[in-house]
Amino acid sequence: MNNSFHILLASIFSVLVAGTFQAHANENQLSAEEQAQGWELLFNGSDLSHWRNFKQKDLNEKWVVVDGTMKLSGKGGGDIMTRKSYRNFDLRLEWNISEGGNSGIFILVDEAGDKIYSRAPEIQILDNERHLDRMIDSHRSGSLYDMVPSHPSSHRPAGQWNQVRIKFVDGFLEVWQNEVKTVNITLGDSAWETLLDASKFGGGVMGLFSDFEGFGEGREGHIGLQDHSDPVSFRNLKILPLD
Repeated sequence: MNNSFHILLASIFSVLVAGTFQAHANENQLSAEEQAQGWELLFNGSDLSHWRNFKQKDLNEKWVVVDGTMKLSGKGGGDIMTRKSYRNFDLRLEWNISEGGNSGIFILVDEAGDKIYSRAPEIQILDNERHLDRMIDSHRSGSLYDMVPSHPSSHRPAGQWNQVRIKFVDGFLEVWQNEVKTVNITLGDSAWETLLDASKFGGGVMGLFSDFEGFGEGREGHIGLQDHSDPVSFRNLKILPLD
């Protein structure tokens, strides 16, 4: 190869590296406008200080920071929650699930029940093509787990990043996944109660064998992330309190 070709290759490589660096540099940050509006970062790309394990003071070492992402590296990390509690909020984040993986995002988390999901509604994270939960439509990603199914147009394959927005105001819950609205419901109204009764959290068949007393009744709580034994990554986690 001649010298000109080597220079061309070096230039292309420099552009690619610079572009990649710039993309990563823009992750896990708030714009000046977001800062002025009152947005809070829940992960800054380098530490996990905003999080702790459910019913614990600290965070399990299997929750790690990898290349600017917040990652559950393997089974045993445990379910985690924000140190702060929120009442009305607008939550944004991105998630990336491993092949065959399962995880979830909880809202209104309290520590009154035995498990993080005892009383907290969950927005599902799932490999919709491989995990067995795909067989139930309300268990696919972007769904209000076991209650409201997401539309297939909101789904992406495992290994790709997904954008989620969860807005909760005075009991009114809205969820978007990849810019597709997947949930629009008011906690505690007749539609909610009907769906709750048919789910494992209410009077359905599964509910007969489980204790979910007080499920979805809270109007304030922590944000939670699930350890379902599968590697999962998060980035650009931010929240705007709306009180």
